Amino acid sequence: MSDSHIVQMIRRDELPGLALVAIAVVGALKLSTVVDVSPLVAGVLLGVAASNIGIVSETYRAGVEFAAKQILRVGIVLLGLRLSVDEVRALGVPGLVGVVVVLLATFFGVQLIAHALGLTRGLGLLVATGSSICGASAVAAMAPLADADEEETAYAIGLITMFGTLSIFVLPFVGRSLGLADRTFGTGAGAGVHDVGQVTATASSYAAASLAPAMLVKLTRVALLAPMLFGVGIVRRRQSAIARKGVADSTNDQGHAGADRSTAPLLPLFVVGFLVAIALRATGWLSADTLSVAQEFEKVFLTAGMFGLGTGVQIARLRRLGGRPLILGAASWALVAGGSLVMAVAVS
Repeated sequence: MSDSHIVQMIRRDELPGLALVAIAVVGALKLSTVVDVSPLVAGVLLGVAASNIGIVSETYRAGVEFAAKQILRVGIVLLGLRLSVDEVRALGVPGLVGVVVVLLATFFGVQLIAHALGLTRGLGLLVATGSSICGASAVAAMAPLADADEEETAYAIGLITMFGTLSIFVLPFVGRSLGLADRTFGTGAGAGVHDVGQVTATASSYAAASLAPAMLVKLTRVALLAPMLFGVGIVRRRQSAIARKGVADSTNDQGHAGADRSTAPLLPLFVVGFLVAIALRATGWLSADTLSVAQEFEKVFLTAGMFGLGTGVQIARLRRLGGRPLILGAASWALVAGGSLVMAVAVS
């Protein structure tokens, strides 16, 4: 059988699942307008529902997995077009340093909490990334480096989504109780709320003047996704090299070879694309209409990927995790939200 025939066969195998994904995306976009939730959140929820009521059979599996990996990564690349280098420069040195400090404190703090709770390193890394960077998109971007399965990835997205949504209702109340200025609150919301849509809702519900600083800080966090992935890639490569020189992992003795990170690229190809997208936006060549169209495609591709990830959630299996992941989600939310508000007051 020729290579072209193999490719054609794989494409035919993926078509039923991709058709299901397309239907789910349309449903998620519609649902997001009816109940006022992010299409990404709606996509995950539909994926979980479809998986647990038996809709996603083996016929659809190949296409759904393609969406959870390849289509999702295209969406992450397009996310880079949201970021303007001039906007980051306008944040100023104190603001940028504050954002980085909160990000690092959250990233490492959440992983320490996960370890203390006895949760897997992969789940801790994913929740830490989603909390510190940009919610579900960051979780999906880190997943290939986290050695986490689809179930843990979807669970991390669920935690980030749930507590990020809580910010919309809680943080404006806290801000008003503290008497925070509109710009100060916007800076805190941009640094402490997980998803771009959640940041928009949180800042807008406080004051119209809070939205611009919130989005500026939020998109700065998005820009830090690439260096974070780069750093994790370096650490994983070194760990893999040390492991090869030491005693063989016990899983290898059972015939299940661990992933060899020593030869993996420091930056996955889609992250390189993300950086290229940022650079392209910085040239100023793209019109406002082009960027608007790109954001619509970004939303569709990310929603498709989230549906695919959602299908990896099996409720029966998640029950075995108990309440510890919920404690992790709550602790990570409190850490990033509280630290961000303190930072915003300090730099204002």
